[in-house]
Amino acid sequence: MTRITVGDVSLNIEQRGQGRPLLLVHGFPLDHSMWRHQIDAFSARLRVIAPDLRGFGQSDATPPGTVTMAQLADDLAALLDALEVTEPVTLCALSMGGYVAFPFVRRHAKRLGSLILCDTRAVADTPEAANNRRTLATRVLAEGSFVVADAMLPKLFAPNTVRQQPEIVEQTRQVMLRTNPVGVAAALEAMAVRDDSTELLGSIKVPTLLVCGEHDGISTPDEMRGMAQAIPGARCEEIVGAGHMAPLEAPTEVNRAIAQFLGVAIA
Repeated sequence: MTRITVGDVSLNIEQRGQGRPLLLVHGFPLDHSMWRHQIDAFSARLRVIAPDLRGFGQSDATPPGTVTMAQLADDLAALLDALEVTEPVTLCALSMGGYVAFPFVRRHAKRLGSLILCDTRAVADTPEAANNRRTLATRVLAEGSFVVADAMLPKLFAPNTVRQQPEIVEQTRQVMLRTNPVGVAAALEAMAVRDDSTELLGSIKVPTLLVCGEHDGISTPDEMRGMAQAIPGARCEEIVGAGHMAPLEAPTEVNRAIAQFLGVAIA
């Protein structure tokens, strides 16, 4: 693990391997460890860079109202500068990570070689959803991160995962409980005001793969197939039996789809 100072924060990252850079961007309210199966699989062939976004994991947090999805995208670009990554990266992002990926496409297109969007959405929050996020942010600051863990966990995993892999659910819960409430609240408010990226999809010019769990009720397979149709040349892989956390729930299948897309061999 390494800490890198980026602007006004210190970010915690895991970096392994050599070769083409693969930048993994986690979802909410998680940290880089959600990518552990991908880090293990691809670090033998690629330079894998997996940061904790500001406010998550062991990275510094900044107060609500000071964070935006664009800021998180700029953090990633500054992190690549600090690591002296000059070649275009493959950006692989899940859920909230996708909300960060879209402003990265807008603001740092020259740094992008290819894009993998896992279990995410292009549309902005409805007014009701945005208000719910703000209400949850207030509760998290007052009561702690367990509030968001209780709210999110039932939505993240497919029923079979809950029954057959309860350890994954519990590990994810523990990550959420360890997350700084200030960082959680800041991200909730940032997601509530994020831009709608639907119109951006048609202008994405890099090779793009979309990955979606069959039972994802947050970013549904139908919605993600629609996103893939809007992105020139993109394709969508549905992961049978998985929910919103497909890379954790079905790592073999997700890794196979990513490896085929990137043209690399993995064990």
